[in-house]
Amino acid sequence: MQRELRSAEDLAACVEEMGFLPFFRNEIEGFSVEEMTPPELWWGGEVWGPWEWKGPVIRLARCAYGKFYRGKAVYISEKFFPDFANLRRDGYDYDARMDEGLARGRDVPVMRELLREPSLVSKTLKARTCVSDEAKRAFDSTMTFLQMGGYVIIEDFVYPLDRHGKPYGWGLAKYTTPEAFWGEEFTSAVYRRQPAASYEFLFSHLRSLLPHASDAELQTFLLGK
Repeated sequence: MQRELRSAEDLAACVEEMGFLPFFRNEIEGFSVEEMTPPELWWGGEVWGPWEWKGPVIRLARCAYGKFYRGKAVYISEKFFPDFANLRRDGYDYDARMDEGLARGRDVPVMRELLREPSLVSKTLKARTCVSDEAKRAFDSTMTFLQMGGYVIIEDFVYPLDRHGKPYGWGLAKYTTPEAFWGEEFTSAVYRRQPAASYEFLFSHLRSLLPHASDAELQTFLLGK
């Protein structure tokens, strides 16, 4: 599985081929962008590397990107994300979760805003949904929780521009829902199986992809805990 990533195109192809790829080094050896990237690109400098490739990779691969594993970033391909979301959502779309009283109160304003107007930069989404100081402090953890639950993904990053029109600094995440990002391709697939069947499907794929990983490590990765 070991390969070297030297461009956004390399990374997009790797995501499409593997289906799942965490950004950071983790318990499963070799299973990360970090471990596949030459040090001179990982640590940055004049040449862009994985930190700047994130938006282009999402666009090239039409993949999901977000905090899906222990609050850390993972790329997931379009092929596997419907089952991943079904598993994490336990078969509930967000309206059903609210109707059943299963939605956390602080998450609801964020989801309502994204369902009303998909594709919002984090700064704008925070300003619209966080009225109290407590909500503002909790915004990052709220967004992590919704990503971990399979309800929110990052569709791009927006960078400030210098006086020459070149992007610089840390990009601001642009959030959306999988339903808005993929449309009918996602909504027709996400609940096609029972959550337990989605787990078995994904586990089988990861077992073939990562023969050196333990069952417990694969289970932790899929369930996020």
